[in-house]
Amino acid sequence: MKYPLTKEVDVQDNYFGTIVNDPFRWLEDDRADDTKAWVIEQNKCTNEYLEKIPFRAAIRQRLQKLMDYEKFSQPFKEGRYTYFYKNSGLQNQSILYRQKSEDEEAEIFLDPNTFSADGSNSLAGISFSKDGSLAAYQISKGGSDWTDVVVVDTESKKQLWEVIHDVKFSGIAWQGNTGFYYSTYEQKQGTSALSAKTEQHKLYFHRLGEKQSEDQVVFGSEVSRRYINAGLTEDERYLVISAANSTSGNELYIKDLHLENAPILTIVDNFDKNHEVLLHDDAKLYIYTDLDAPNGRVVVVNVETPTPPFWTDLIPETNNVLTPGTAGGKLFANYLKDAVSMVWQYNLNGSKEREIELPGPGTAIGFHGKQEETTIYYTFTSYIYPATIFCYAIANGTSTIYRKSGVDFSPEAYVSNQVFYTSKDGTRVPMIITHKKGLELNGKNPTVLYGYGGFNVNLTPAFSNSAVVLLEQGAVYAVANLRGGGEYGAEWHLAGTKMNKQNVFDDYIAAAEYLISEKYTSSAYLASMGGSNGGLLVGATMAQRPELFKVALPAVGVLDMLRYHQFTAGAGWSFDYGTADDSPEMFGYLYQYSPLHALKSGVKYPATLVTTGDHDDRVVPAHSFKFIARLQQVQTGEAPVLIRIETNAGHGAGKPTDKVIGEIADKWAFMFQVMGLHWL
Repeated sequence: MKYPLTKEVDVQDNYFGTIVNDPFRWLEDDRADDTKAWVIEQNKCTNEYLEKIPFRAAIRQRLQKLMDYEKFSQPFKEGRYTYFYKNSGLQNQSILYRQKSEDEEAEIFLDPNTFSADGSNSLAGISFSKDGSLAAYQISKGGSDWTDVVVVDTESKKQLWEVIHDVKFSGIAWQGNTGFYYSTYEQKQGTSALSAKTEQHKLYFHRLGEKQSEDQVVFGSEVSRRYINAGLTEDERYLVISAANSTSGNELYIKDLHLENAPILTIVDNFDKNHEVLLHDDAKLYIYTDLDAPNGRVVVVNVETPTPPFWTDLIPETNNVLTPGTAGGKLFANYLKDAVSMVWQYNLNGSKEREIELPGPGTAIGFHGKQEETTIYYTFTSYIYPATIFCYAIANGTSTIYRKSGVDFSPEAYVSNQVFYTSKDGTRVPMIITHKKGLELNGKNPTVLYGYGGFNVNLTPAFSNSAVVLLEQGAVYAVANLRGGGEYGAEWHLAGTKMNKQNVFDDYIAAAEYLISEKYTSSAYLASMGGSNGGLLVGATMAQRPELFKVALPAVGVLDMLRYHQFTAGAGWSFDYGTADDSPEMFGYLYQYSPLHALKSGVKYPATLVTTGDHDDRVVPAHSFKFIARLQQVQTGEAPVLIRIETNAGHGAGKPTDKVIGEIADKWAFMFQVMGLHWL
């Protein structure tokens, strides 16, 4: 391969006496003409390679056909209407519909496909006032985390007043029909909106009819917090504020909105653990917490004395990880047992009423609703069970199918089994392996190993059209539940953070070795795939064990571990990673595994297709730019190392369907081409 020339500049950093060269620092400037020119040349190089793959178009066509069916969200009630999202098949963005009753034909309420001609602008969230007469929705442009907020009268669907601009990492919390709370950062003049560091989040109240410049800061002006979010209890009695400086651990505050000039009261004054107010009922607060409970518990407390010393267990901690929800005057305890769902219904006194019968091992999501609801909805899915929406009757516990998936898929032709393997230090790690029935274990099956391993994120079974396209070809799809995730609670998470991060890489490497030793595949047919923190996983493990994988597919990855905290909200990830500025020991640890810095000359690295978006302001594309520049510089042998840079696309959320299909098709085409396989 002849790659575009990437210039080098003389830039050095001194970390506790160690000099680190950063010759591709110039690629961090997303506004610079030379960066834009470099992107064009890299995409040209990649496209020239991909265009020569004879079955590339066939993969795209199969994906289009497979994804061309009606898709629905769980319905939800607001005011007099029931709302739901629907995509007719290949629409770039799902449309929000509504109806007063199931007998009435649904009407379009909001069509995000009208936001932009190419579908790159998307609906990033919507919030309704309590009576349902007003709604505020957020528009993301080109996949950016920055959004604009538009307020509409729901009956006429007409926009009211001016648009609220430059909102980021925020929900919308209505206070009656007078206005709403939102959070954002101040943009510094002369900096890039897509890469500049965002540090001090502030909570504002916007009064309808007034200018955004008149909005008052409610919280965050006196003390700096990186993430601030607000919500109201359903009865609109209390404003609840969560404040954090990283992705784990938060302070908790409340304010009584029925009292004029009421102060903001502290419930939790530190970032040690995670807390969330679930419900206010009869002068009691119901709170989820992992304080003194690594797997989580629900406590109840009188609102007059809401601090931890007064908390009483309502749903005590168990051996399984808890995610609670509320609806219809009940609590729903959604547990993870070895990364699959198990759900129980409780009353508000803490009495267990019943276990909810699920179709089988898989993932159940939902179990949220308003307190007056008598029925709620949840979605069940697994790797071979297409997402199905169920209607659940709270009074008697019966579940009925509300909407089946319309995907063209035959589950009986496939198997999806959970196995447990042993990592380097003896830790037992679960992995789910999915493939066609009758698969011959001969070591020659193309296999994708997917992982994440960070930020307390759970990888639970979920149906994937992109995986189905591979399974149809006789491929194996394996998902490992690595440390750093939350599948086994806080201890599992912490075992993959900071100077324990190597555990995550060891778990992933052990998963690959298991698949090889059990003859599912071999190194010649094994692809490594992950996104964001999972992109870091792919980058680090291909650097540590380049001979283990034939293909590496790191997407929107965190790949420069010495400078990740210098961009956008990256400093908030320090709970998981630590930073190179913390100490000589932390710097040395990060420097050792940082994918950008771990690449060495004279090594045959796997064929690599890096993917990113030019509007990614979560993990800035400079990570991917610098990594591929270095990889192209040091790669030995003939395996191609390329980057695919999507324009008008961000970290992933809201990406239009045609761009999703294009990216997946290119990944699978690249993988099969490199492995020397034919597409059937």
